[in-house]
Amino acid sequence: MPSGALLEKEVIISNGIVVDPKVLLDEINVIYINGKKLNLKLSSTAHVILPFHKILDGLEEEYKGKYAAGTTKRGIGPAYADKAARWGIRIYDLINPEIFYEKLAKLYEIKKKIINVFDPSWTCNLEDIYNEYKDYGEKLKPYVIDTAFYLNKQIDSGKKVIFEGAQATLLGIDHGLYPYGTSSNASALGICAGTGVAPKKIGKIIGIIKAYTSRVGGGKFPTELDGYIAEQIREQGHEYGTTTGRPRRVGWLDLFNIKYSIMINGVDYSIITLIDALEGIEPLKICIGYELDGLPLESWPIQPEIIDECKPIYKTFKGWKIRTREEWSEIAIDGYDALPDTMKTYITAISEELKTDIAMISIGPDRKETIELKSRFFK
Repeated sequence: MPSGALLEKEVIISNGIVVDPKVLLDEINVIYINGKKLNLKLSSTAHVILPFHKILDGLEEEYKGKYAAGTTKRGIGPAYADKAARWGIRIYDLINPEIFYEKLAKLYEIKKKIINVFDPSWTCNLEDIYNEYKDYGEKLKPYVIDTAFYLNKQIDSGKKVIFEGAQATLLGIDHGLYPYGTSSNASALGICAGTGVAPKKIGKIIGIIKAYTSRVGGGKFPTELDGYIAEQIREQGHEYGTTTGRPRRVGWLDLFNIKYSIMINGVDYSIITLIDALEGIEPLKICIGYELDGLPLESWPIQPEIIDECKPIYKTFKGWKIRTREEWSEIAIDGYDALPDTMKTYITAISEELKTDIAMISIGPDRKETIELKSRFFK
């Protein structure tokens, strides 16, 4: 569910998404239980995650060994694989029972054969899947529209639209740390194909940057920390998976790979979040480049085999003391000038290294704990 739903904004799940109908309906119920109004539009051409996708996700991950992506095992990768293979089930199929059954029956037989290669004892009843998901389709049908047409119509009429991406740029399928990422383009590059909105209609691109690095799953992580500093950042930043609850890996801020992300996204402004999570850590470090065989690299090396051999190049900064949430809230009210001098030095270093203006700084979870530096950057 897009985050704007909590603010009772109109929210759209577009065609580039794979949808778990059960999870979506659970989130819809949460919205209503909390007394919120929901204005949701769901693309008829988004693809559906089915039970055998989740089974395959786990079996394939186990088989991959050191090449495992560290997925959440929620069926996302296998659902995207079916989309690319052109036998996936789409939301339109789900809400039309006769079409759904015919396509599901064919897909079920194929998936059963594949799963039985990994697990010969696996079986699942086709009719049970059909009846369960047909019910989901009936409940979701009121929300289903052609979202590409609807989005373009709203933009052409002068409405403001925010495109919200999941994951981080370097977890993307084309320009990320392959194979240790997700199955879609997790960057501004995915906006057009994922929504049906033309490139010339896209306005400002805002890059969200944590004040440190975090990630889930496998793969090389040059600035990764362990020990007490990692634990302190993890606890202060609440770095645990949203869907799984598992602890995230954390490390120093890596501006070298962020430069690459800014390049492929065409970022206009950056927003720094969770900078308060670095409180009480002395000293702080920022990675400004990688070294390979004793020589600095010109750009972030996208190949994990190369990254494995790299060493980060750091700049060191003074930290700031631990404060209560009330103290951080008061600082946010007073604005940028009230920030600790050492924090401002840290922020300035990020902006100068990235050659990108900082539009906002978040020093707490509350909306009021966000300091706006570029008051007109969305206009």
